[in-house]
Amino acid sequence: MTQPPPPNQPPQGGGFGAPQEPPAGGFGAPQEPSGQGFGAPTPAPQGQPGYGYPQAPGAPQQPQYGYPQQAPQQPGYGQQPAYGHPTTPMQPQYAAPGPGGGPGGGKKISTQMRIIIAAAVAVVLIVGSGVYFASTRDDDGKKDTADKNTSQPKDGSSEGGSGGEKGEGEGQAGDGPGKEKAPANVNSKVAFQLPEPARTDLTDVQGSWVTDKAYVKPGVRSITGYDAAKGTVLWTLPLPGQICASSRQQPTDNKVAIAFEAGKRTPPRNYQKCTEVGVVDLAAGKLLWSKSLTSTTTGDGKVSFNEITQSGQTVAAGGLDGGAAFDLNSGAIRWKPTVNADQCEDLGYGGGPALVAIRKCGGYDNPQLIVQAVNPDNGTPLFSYKLPAGVEYASVVSSKPLVVAADVGDTAGSSGFSDLFSLDDKGTLRAKISATGDKFEARCRVTEVENCTKIVVGNGRVYLPTADHDGASEYGDTNEIVSYDLATGKPTSDRADAGDRYTMFPLRMDGGNIIAYKWPPYDAGGQVVSIDGATFKQTVLMENPSDRSVRESETAFSSDSAEYRFANGRLYVGATLMSKSSIGKKYLAVAFSTAD
Repeated sequence: MTQPPPPNQPPQGGGFGAPQEPPAGGFGAPQEPSGQGFGAPTPAPQGQPGYGYPQAPGAPQQPQYGYPQQAPQQPGYGQQPAYGHPTTPMQPQYAAPGPGGGPGGGKKISTQMRIIIAAAVAVVLIVGSGVYFASTRDDDGKKDTADKNTSQPKDGSSEGGSGGEKGEGEGQAGDGPGKEKAPANVNSKVAFQLPEPARTDLTDVQGSWVTDKAYVKPGVRSITGYDAAKGTVLWTLPLPGQICASSRQQPTDNKVAIAFEAGKRTPPRNYQKCTEVGVVDLAAGKLLWSKSLTSTTTGDGKVSFNEITQSGQTVAAGGLDGGAAFDLNSGAIRWKPTVNADQCEDLGYGGGPALVAIRKCGGYDNPQLIVQAVNPDNGTPLFSYKLPAGVEYASVVSSKPLVVAADVGDTAGSSGFSDLFSLDDKGTLRAKISATGDKFEARCRVTEVENCTKIVVGNGRVYLPTADHDGASEYGDTNEIVSYDLATGKPTSDRADAGDRYTMFPLRMDGGNIIAYKWPPYDAGGQVVSIDGATFKQTVLMENPSDRSVRESETAFSSDSAEYRFANGRLYVGATLMSKSSIGKKYLAVAFSTAD
């Protein structure tokens, strides 16, 4: 997601922040494979016009997001208009001839040809306006109710989101005002940098939690609490084996669920099953309890888990052996993995305000995936919704309101999902949103039920970053954050532009506002912004240093798998997987702060 330097400037070395040759498309500069799902970028097809590019009269192309948008800059001759939206009528601009006749140059255009081009643009704009008008009305000709419906709950949200509908005429989004405010000075400084710990093999370090006093991060067979401002060690909790799963939910009571291996890995196999489930007190740095389960379906061996989450006072763990749940405070078993006569078992769970299971029925050759809201106390299904036949994996993006991502027909592209399913509290489909191919930069790791990144839910909408595309600068990509209405499945008028040479993606909801991160160009630091959920106006909360060494530490992570946590004027970026060895200087985590 970085951009290359101007011509004749020597390249900079080290880290993912180093500029590369201009990419042919896709998701910007390539990043080091992280082993986490769909991190590898996929180049865009060549020779095709970008999204929203005007077509010849008589064959207009419908804009991707269904509404017109004032372009921040009118493109010159030979350039594409702003991505995804038709621009407002303006006189065509023509660049002076340049050497070689490339973009911005070439032969001058005759008066007759200018008239023809202007007429073609006018036709496209008229058609675009008609598309916009049609997209804001339902099949009965009534106005879209995206901004009127206030029937959704307004619960607070963690990553993945939750909440109600976007309010109309209230001056704020449906989920209410946010807590994050811009400081007097948004320029940050490096708070601390945690070096990668020594290791002998591929090491899972997923999990990042922020408390009032600490930033907590797993290492090798341990979890450590660091001073939130200085990075000094507050406590270290040794574990018998490597951590292998951790809850993505940000706890309100400083209790977080983890899964870990029972013993130390030994060469040459370096493998242990992920059998132990426990809860850590993040304030005290103590393991409150840990347990394992004996399988009731595969003999006397311990049940293995590969993901874990929590909802209220319930810890739910999932894996190939089925799902299980425990009491958060005592560790008492609430249910064990079972397989019924229909060969149905829970693959995993999405937590947060509600608990949602993804259940697989049938054999390997003909699986049927079912979405179930479950009672967290005993696992009893509250409702069931069958996903389309042939879907093998699904992810819970948000548990309340319920949004599920799935790959239908193997058309997902690099994102891991092709469609989003919005369900009501009775399990009835509200809307299906198509995200086929590589239109968006959001990612869902298909092997886990709760592992989607760069996508959040709030205000009755789902917010997605568009794929990277050419910006106004010759050397720099950009993109936008857009949204879809969960009640209708239609695109809304929301659009936040990353700005020239920046690309952005959402991190979490803050009330009705969206907290987003802007990946920096080669000569600047990253930014954290708050996007007003009602007006979509951006407020900069943090701008990181542009120094080369600092920028390289900030961009030394894969944005598809790294953990970004922003709270109390501080941004923490943490790794989730460390290879046996690293090329260049890498970090377990880095932190930036605008706080004194």
